[in-house]
Amino acid sequence: MDVLTEINWALLAPILFLQAILMITALISCVKQEETNGPKGMWIAIIIIVNLIGPILYFLFGRKNR
Repeated sequence: MDVLTEINWALLAPILFLQAILMITALISCVKQEETNGPKGMWIAIIIIVNLIGPILYFLFGRKNR
C-alpha cells in the first residue's frame, strides 16, 4: 500500500492550515518588530525550521515587551 493513500487528509489538512497561518503570522510579526530578544535572523530561522513550536516560542520569548 502507498503511504499517501493511508493518510486521512480530512483530518490532517486543518492542522497543516493552522500551522501555516501561525508561521506566517509569526514571520510578519518578527519582520515588523523593531527589536527582538536576540537576533531577528535567528528568530526567523527558528520560526521556519521548528515548524509548530517555533512560532509559539517566538510569541512567548522573542518579542520584546514595550
